[in-house]
This record gives sequence, C-alpha cells and structure tokens, in this order.
Amino acid sequence: MKNYINQGSKDTRSGFGEALTELGRSNSKIVALCADLTGSLKMGDFSKENPDRFFQTGIAEANMIGIASGLAIGGKIPYTGTFANFSTGRVYDQIRQSIAYSNKNVKICASHAGITLGEDGATHQILEDIGLMKMLPGMTVINTCDFNQTKLATIEISKVSGPVYLRFGRPKVPNFTEEKDNFNIGKGILLKEGSDITIVATGHLVWEALEASIELGKSGISCDIINIHTIKPLDEEIILKSVSKTGCLVSAEEHNIYGGLGESISRTLVLNKPVPQEFIGTKDTFGESGTPNELIKKYGLDKDSIIKASKKVLERKK
Repeated sequence: MKNYINQGSKDTRSGFGEALTELGRSNSKIVALCADLTGSLKMGDFSKENPDRFFQTGIAEANMIGIASGLAIGGKIPYTGTFANFSTGRVYDQIRQSIAYSNKNVKICASHAGITLGEDGATHQILEDIGLMKMLPGMTVINTCDFNQTKLATIEISKVSGPVYLRFGRPKVPNFTEEKDNFNIGKGILLKEGSDITIVATGHLVWEALEASIELGKSGISCDIINIHTIKPLDEEIILKSVSKTGCLVSAEEHNIYGGLGESISRTLVLNKPVPQEFIGTKDTFGESGTPNELIKKYGLDKDSIIKASKKVLERKK
C-alpha cells in the first residue's frame, strides 16, 4: 500500500472555508451563518461573494441554529459555523428540538475542536461533542483528519439530506490525503495493511497513528491503520474484517473516551467479534492551556501513547 507523506501542514478549518466558497459559486441553495467568528471559521470569502446568502448572527449561537432551521424549511442548505464548544454544548437543546427531531437539512460545522485548540484552554476545548452529537437520532457525525479531507467532506455533505455535524480544528496539521480522493460518508479508509494489530483513528490522530505504525514496524509489528472519518454511521464492516485478521484493536481519538469513537467500536466488537481493545483519548478530564504538541503529549494522544497502547493490547491478545 502507499506511503503517506505530509504535503505541507495546513489547518483543517481552511479546508472547510475553501470548500464553502466553492459551494457558494456552484449551488445557489447554499447559505451560511456565523456567530461572530467569520475569520476563525474562514468564511470570509463566502460572505464577500454572497452577501445576500451570509448571515452574521453575532454571539447568539442559539439564535443562529433557529434561523438555520427556518432557512432549511424554506429549501435552503444552511451551513452554520462557530467553535465546536459553542456549536454543540451551548446550543444542544436547539439542535435537538429544532433540527434533529424534525430531520432538518442543516450542516453544523464546528472548528477549534479538541485539545489541539491549544492556548484558549479548557472552556473552549470541548472533548464531549462527538458523544453529544452521535446520540441524536438521525445525526451524521464526521471528524476529518486533514485539510484535503475536510474540503472534500464539506462538499459531500451538501449532497445528502438531513442534519450533519462536521468537526474540524484550529492548528496546522500534516496534510497527507489526496486532493482528489473520494469521500464516502459512512465508509472507513484502510490506509495501511498489516496482520498483528488494528489501529482505528479519527481526526488529527490519524497522522499520529501512521507515525506510530512506522515505529512499530521497526519492532516487527505490522498494523492495519483505518481512518474513520465518519463516526456515525460507523463503518462496522471494515473494522470487523480487520480484527478478524489481527485479533486486537486500538482506538485513537482527540475526545473523551467516554462517549467517543472507541465506545462505538466496543459496541460493534461486543455484538459481533469480541477482541481486546485499548483506548487512546482523554480520560474523563477537561483540558488546559498549552501548545497543541504539548497537550497531545500530556494527555496521552501522541504517537508514543499509541505505540504503548499497541504493545499492551498485543500482550492481552496472547
């Protein structure tokens, strides 16, 4: 299989911004709403090119969700944009009642997710959003790994009807997927093939998993590396096929292990093929201020932590 190379680090939010601008040019039904964070969400070009289709709601996220719901009733395809903490926790009631319950075609796009938000600290570093959103009936949940994948996902979700939560981030991270890859909602991607262990990663930790697999390979440990960009619906088939071969699994996510991707995988394994699993994620904690690299190391989300978990799960498999 191919070797993945960083083509130049970029922030995933810029992938969202570029795609939104392209959608504005190609689809007149696309409208965008932002809660006072146009620059941070990279929505500026869309707003300049489509002033009649851009709504700046100010610091009033609940109002933004309500307006988006109404625009969807009128046949528009609303994209809302703010930080992940304000896109989910602050407006959960509005999302549940006004969007999810009636299956509105609203795309909730959330930047600055996870611990890699960095210096803004714990109040902004939401680590519970995937859990909140995946529990809503009918809500599709997507967590992209790099600039290219975020751009593809932003375009693809415009083609499906119903509510979507699209999660991406602030820092510049390795951009290693192909610009013209297909993005298939609900389908995982086998990035690397091995026989000893399955590592299933999402978001910014996909690159960390690839880096970990290189180091593990030096010890003679070969890994299946699976990129799960769609948390819900989960691609159970690709996971079960892999663990049928490897017999153990490590899940890796920039999210609380309670309620995240790892627990969705556990449910799949318990119901179909129980195998040992180790969890990489935050452990029932809030974050803190620091640089992204400092924080992923402190909270056990880096490649070294994935290597340690991989060796542990291999021991459990024996």
